[in-house]
Amino acid sequence: MMDLKNISITFNAGTPDENRALHDINLTINKGDFITVIGSNGAGKSTLYNLISGTYFPTCGTITLDTETGKKDITHEKEYRRAKYIGRIFQNPLLGTAGKMSLEDNMIIASKKGFKGLSISLNNKMREHFKEQLSILNMGLENRLNDNVEQFSGGQRQALTLLMAVMSRPSLLLLDEHTAALDPKSSDIVMELTDDIVKTKNITTLMITHNLRYAVNYGNRAIMMHEGNSILDLSGEDKKNYSIDDYLKVFNEISIECGN
Repeated sequence: MMDLKNISITFNAGTPDENRALHDINLTINKGDFITVIGSNGAGKSTLYNLISGTYFPTCGTITLDTETGKKDITHEKEYRRAKYIGRIFQNPLLGTAGKMSLEDNMIIASKKGFKGLSISLNNKMREHFKEQLSILNMGLENRLNDNVEQFSGGQRQALTLLMAVMSRPSLLLLDEHTAALDPKSSDIVMELTDDIVKTKNITTLMITHNLRYAVNYGNRAIMMHEGNSILDLSGEDKKNYSIDDYLKVFNEISIECGN
């Protein structure tokens, strides 16, 4: 559903601070993929996400997206335009919701993503739909529609952010270490919800994580990045048979090669 061809990006080119952050990346994201993306700090994971979402444009290469009318070149399409079909959730659970607004106000804004009118009305039918969606989270939030979101825990807010992100049925969902700021129990709850929602709604998903247990237990595909390169791409039985120890072995080999 999305192809990245010969993607490279260099920051501060021609200066002493020149940094080639990605090197000739070729990646095909298939419809329905749930890809875990791992790698050490500075490997290029977030840069890859910024290129996919349109925050940055590549120095060279192309990004194409499958649409109803065929492949569309989105290499230089602006971020706000890509937001119509690409959802993104960040590490900070406070970023995806408006804390000073009620839960139902957050939900209606999410449900009207891209709405151009001057007013948005909430009726009983829509309110019941919100309650039905919130009940999926099993956190009792369907009974708190009038509460301001700032009253919720970090885990509740991140679960809510996830639900809101998929309400508009994005073609691609980018999860940027979305459990990293949560305590272990909340992290596991949000991760289980993520897996269930992604599978139920068949949302094509990329998930950056530093948790190797999540990389092993979730997704149908895993990519490892290092110094701006994709050095491992596992799927099918290869992915299923790869253990935490196998990932650690690759990390250790990389460290030795780099002289660390």
